[in-house]
Amino acid sequence: MPPLILVTPCQQAAGVEFADSSISLSNRYTRAINDAGGMPLVLPVTATRDQIAELVRRADGVLLTGGEDIELKHYAPDTPPELAAKLGEVEPARDALEFALVEEIFRQRKPLLCICRGHQMLNVALGGTLIVDIPTQLPGALAHKQVERKFDLVHHVTLASDSQLAALFATTQTGTNSTHHQAVARLADALRVTGTTTDGVIEAMELKDPSHLPFLQSVQFHPERLYDRYPHFAHLFRAFIQASVSK
Repeated sequence: MPPLILVTPCQQAAGVEFADSSISLSNRYTRAINDAGGMPLVLPVTATRDQIAELVRRADGVLLTGGEDIELKHYAPDTPPELAAKLGEVEPARDALEFALVEEIFRQRKPLLCICRGHQMLNVALGGTLIVDIPTQLPGALAHKQVERKFDLVHHVTLASDSQLAALFATTQTGTNSTHHQAVARLADALRVTGTTTDGVIEAMELKDPSHLPFLQSVQFHPERLYDRYPHFAHLFRAFIQASVSK
């Protein structure tokens, strides 16, 4: 049987079919899991705390996906109003789900892959903070929010030579896409930086002590939009699925 991978969705105030709150998710994530040999299952945002624990127990791995911003109260409650105004849409119900999910993943020791918002959520859930808005707080930074080029390599990331990601990609330099306006600020104590852009933005992280989980890779970019044209990104998904098989 292929490993069962829980995948987090976005929470929307109104859906396409009905005007009540709904979930949505790009098919790129589930295709990437399928193509790597896994079986994706999209989580309900309405899951209770007990259900989250049971879902993680039954799953073989978890993918935290991209999406909207995380509420400031979780990492920067004293943000000045002029900076807070730069925050995009937030997903409070999803925040609550993913905080509980990260706790259960570490408690039950399941493989974890984090992408974009998921990368930021991991850092916040483990006690780190975020840059609220890159253009405001890092003048002169690269253009990190290039949504119109989400399938293109728009800047380079330098990878730590001793990182798992560098081993998976067989290089310490890779081009990536970039669709975010926030980034990791203060790193959570449990994590180490394994990838940065030339302006210092943290693009990849892994655990300082890899024994805490069977697998953990966290990236700010979107490999699910690149792997079918740039094969080294597919290695990331395959390694995640393989860790989920052999956990």
